[in-house]
Amino acid sequence: MLRRLKRTMVYLSLLILMGIFPLAGSKADDTDPGPKFDAKRSFEYLTSVCRLKSRISGSPGMAAQQKLILEHFKELKAKVQFQSFDAPHPITGNPVRMNNMIVSWNPEAKKRILLACHYDTRPFPDRDRNQPQGLFIGANDGGSGVAFLMELGNVMSSLKVSHGYGVDFVFFDGEELVYRQNDPYFLGSKYFASQYKNEPREFEYVYGVLLDMIADKNLGIYMEKNSLKYAPQLTRSIWEAARKTGVREFIPQAKYEIRDDHLPLNEIAGIPTCDIIDFDYPVWHTTRDIPRYCSGNSLEKVGTVLIYWLQNLPEG
Repeated sequence: MLRRLKRTMVYLSLLILMGIFPLAGSKADDTDPGPKFDAKRSFEYLTSVCRLKSRISGSPGMAAQQKLILEHFKELKAKVQFQSFDAPHPITGNPVRMNNMIVSWNPEAKKRILLACHYDTRPFPDRDRNQPQGLFIGANDGGSGVAFLMELGNVMSSLKVSHGYGVDFVFFDGEELVYRQNDPYFLGSKYFASQYKNEPREFEYVYGVLLDMIADKNLGIYMEKNSLKYAPQLTRSIWEAARKTGVREFIPQAKYEIRDDHLPLNEIAGIPTCDIIDFDYPVWHTTRDIPRYCSGNSLEKVGTVLIYWLQNLPEG
């Protein structure tokens, strides 16, 4: 009996040394799983943005949001630039000062990834049957992309982006300074795309990803049809990243064809860009688009996918 016990102890010792049978409390695989996206903190960012209430282009709320974003990323030691231009107000015709904000990580890299959102809010909740002229907070439609990029910024210093690519976060102004049916959309992304195409530059965007309405509590993100049209390889690589990370809320089926800020990036700038958007959101463009209908867990799921994708980028 004693001899058998000794043989067993020797065998277990060998297994421990070989890493096959780990010691209690230890991990069999000590590989660093990479940085983690914090659901709670991202939701706190979303609520902070929503406390500013309306964030229409050129408004005091927008100016306060710009200050919040600038201070956040300066504290994280990122390079922050304002891309400023004027656009006519759709009602008065007076110039409205627009500001795209560009936050750069690894700014020396000549090949780059573009992660974008819009950060203005629509002037009024036009789909609200009871209050079509009420206060529009835009928690999901406007706030979610901002909160997402603010939290992603916290992990960028420890995130190893594939191929040594640099990453730019771009906050588009004037996505929907829209009062009437035929008012122009996408003012910020159109200006950004035109500048990228026409002005001298020393870098190239390999891929672009637009993030819009990604905090819905009942998250379900389908492949967007224009994304599949213009950037099929990119789009499928993101849904493959979702499959590999076990995020089932990314559904590998096409559903909506959406006009969004990714169109100028694809059509004007020639940057293959995918729109990650949950368009099944019942309170869209109503006064009820508030944090109550959003979730940090949804932001975390998108963050898990994007972090994995950035670390495993397809060849551009």
